[in-house]
Order: sequence, then C-alpha cells, then structure tokens
Amino acid sequence: MKSFAVIRADSSSKVNIALRDLVRYGHMSFDDSPKEMDPRKADSLLVDVMHTNLKSPCGSAAVVPLGDHASSAIGRLKKIHPPAHVIIVSPQHSIFSKLARDIDDLPEMDLRSQEDEEDFE
Repeated sequence: MKSFAVIRADSSSKVNIALRDLVRYGHMSFDDSPKEMDPRKADSLLVDVMHTNLKSPCGSAAVVPLGDHASSAIGRLKKIHPPAHVIIVSPQHSIFSKLARDIDDLPEMDLRSQEDEEDFE
C-alpha cells in the first residue's frame, strides 16, 4: 500500500458512491477492500492531515489502501468530483502508520449498490 484514501460524507450511500467514483473515474486501484471507519476518527484525521478546523462532522466514513502513490492519487482526485470529502494520506503523514496498523481490525464496507440491495429484498 502506497497511500490511503479516507472518505467522509453525510451518509454511507455517498461514501459508497465516492468509492466507486475513485475506481471508475479516478482510475485508482485499491490494495484491499474498503473498510468502515468511525466518523469521529475520520473527522479527527481530517483536522490532523489538513491542519484546518472541522467545518461540520461527517455521518459516515471509510478508509481504503491505495495502490497509487499519494501524489498520483491527489492528481486524479482533482479531476473528479465525488459526493464526499476524500483525504489522501501518504507515508509522510504521522497518522499513516496508525492507519496501516489498525486497518485490518476495521469491518469491510458493503459495496453493493442500491439496485443490488433491492435484489436481496
């Protein structure tokens, strides 16, 4: 894993769409499955990485290890407009090693689309 993408949004459906957008439109590769992240931890991570105050807390969050270097991921992210806030975390960030250590303990995201969910009802 070369970097992480942390996705923050109002709802899990927006997080899910943003994850799909990273692959489909951003052409990013995931080194592993996206994991659910505690929204408060994602908010704290935003403040730590971006060195800014939090404007509003998120309702849902995820983290995914990327096969792309942070600079490449950031460049691609600038070209798309996912419906969520995406923070790219590189090994240069102090939080990177904690994310790398803790990611296997997080639950996997359910990436089924709304249409898929209707098929299961």
